[in-house]
Amino acid sequence: MTAVKIPEQCQTMTEVRAGVDQIDRELVALLVRRFGYMDAAARIKTDRGTVRDEARKAEVLDNVAREAEAAGLVPERLRAVWNELVEQSIAYEAGQWDRLRTGN
Repeated sequence: MTAVKIPEQCQTMTEVRAGVDQIDRELVALLVRRFGYMDAAARIKTDRGTVRDEARKAEVLDNVAREAEAAGLVPERLRAVWNELVEQSIAYEAGQWDRLRTGN
């Protein structure tokens, strides 16, 4: 297998796509780890009502926007991506919370 080139070295769309595919694999691995923390949260939290924490959600989105801006990206683009990620994480955690308490 040919080594994936950094974006600045890509000369063809095949190279670009190989790089994107590699990043996607890495992102999935990171998301698996992130959702593992949602499993831990579902296990630790004793009240289902605490699964949704709007203050924490706002903090996460603000952190991402700040990191994005520092990296030269448009903060609102990543804020939108992370908003969906956080909502999916909340839904996952709620499902895990229910499963742990009901066995379903």
